[in-house]
Amino acid sequence: MPPLLEVGRIDRAHGIRGEVVVTLWTNRAERLEAGSVLCADPGEFTVAGARPFQHRWIVQFAEVRDRQAAESLRGQALKAEPIVDPDELWVHDLIGMMVCENDGTERGRVEAVQANPASDLLVLESGALVPLTFLLEHTGDRLIVDVPAGLFDDS
Repeated sequence: MPPLLEVGRIDRAHGIRGEVVVTLWTNRAERLEAGSVLCADPGEFTVAGARPFQHRWIVQFAEVRDRQAAESLRGQALKAEPIVDPDELWVHDLIGMMVCENDGTERGRVEAVQANPASDLLVLESGALVPLTFLLEHTGDRLIVDVPAGLFDDS
């Protein structure tokens, strides 16, 4: 079984029937389609229904029937299996990939991806930060970037 990815967080209870407010960290709203299964520390939860709510979602899980149960889930991270989509490049897939400039110059492997409001940043072994907006393409284990002059200068 592949490792589970964090896809969101339960922020708080909503109402008296066990609904919760969820912040999704993914752009894949199908994570909240009826029948989807999400995992948290207390176990697995099946989405019975979801609707948008102030840039978040109100979610009803089949296993959560009252406000007290919903309150007990406050702050829980929600996890799910990776979605297989050959047209998408997922954050967890970026780790270990080689970053290369257009001319083929290798700049190092990705150690982490750092969240940043303007654009997520690739953190390279050297400590260099490369905004994902400069990513042109990915082939195999290589990320081809077109960066401004001086981005990799030590000074």
